[in-house]
Amino acid sequence: MNKPSYADIKKKVERLSSLPTIPPVVTKILKVIGSEDISLKKIAEFISRDQALSARVLKIINSPIYGFPGRISSISQAVMLIGLGALKGMLLGISMFDMMQKTMIGLWEHSIGTAVAAKVIAAKVGIKEIEDASVAGLIHDIGKVALGICYPELYKNVIAVAKERDIYIVEAEEDIIGVNHAEAGSWLARKWRFPLSLVNSIEYHHNPSAKRPSMTIAIVHLSDTIIKMMGFGFSGDPFAHRIEQTAWDTLALTGEDLKGIFMEIEEAILSQETSIF
Repeated sequence: MNKPSYADIKKKVERLSSLPTIPPVVTKILKVIGSEDISLKKIAEFISRDQALSARVLKIINSPIYGFPGRISSISQAVMLIGLGALKGMLLGISMFDMMQKTMIGLWEHSIGTAVAAKVIAAKVGIKEIEDASVAGLIHDIGKVALGICYPELYKNVIAVAKERDIYIVEAEEDIIGVNHAEAGSWLARKWRFPLSLVNSIEYHHNPSAKRPSMTIAIVHLSDTIIKMMGFGFSGDPFAHRIEQTAWDTLALTGEDLKGIFMEIEEAILSQETSIF
């Protein structure tokens, strides 16, 4: 199969929800989060009408990704706690769960791990938008799912080539498809009217130096790399990326900070793994 044109890739990715391979429940979720007049109340009502979706939302909200004190038992309470932008991101991650598993075995686990790491790091550096950082970690690789759905055979080749040639998956994506997952994911985030901080975190999570210094981008960049180093899940990369100096400068973490972060992430994932999945 020949490499598709850039314009064709963008058009196909942005029309993801209309593809026949997308399950009906996912199509409904994507329609809701992409609506111009969406509100917390409307999303809460939508989630509450679906028992399976409600259960998944409450499972995630009570997991180490958020770490809220006490147990959250109602959708209305969950919605009010995390806000519209983070909620849309969470729904996207949940809706793509099964497709993540089909795209790449271990991708969902990697995404969950990155979300947990982002929450830990966000708390350590003291930003207010901890939930936004967690969700950015959860869906940072959503572009892999998009490319895998739009070009399934090509994406299988991407994963194989990254392994065979021992190269980063972004290199294999650009070589075989013509676009990497970070850019493809940012197209979706813009299409679905996600907050700019979330769009940028998806687009620049591999190269934070390409954008003006951002705490959330740096957090996702570091979280992604830490989870790869820990071997939790699988992102398609045969080895972890080097952490860019821009991220270090932005986060200003000490060696002791990092030691504590690693321990806290590992404890959160291993002690409550069953509650996440």
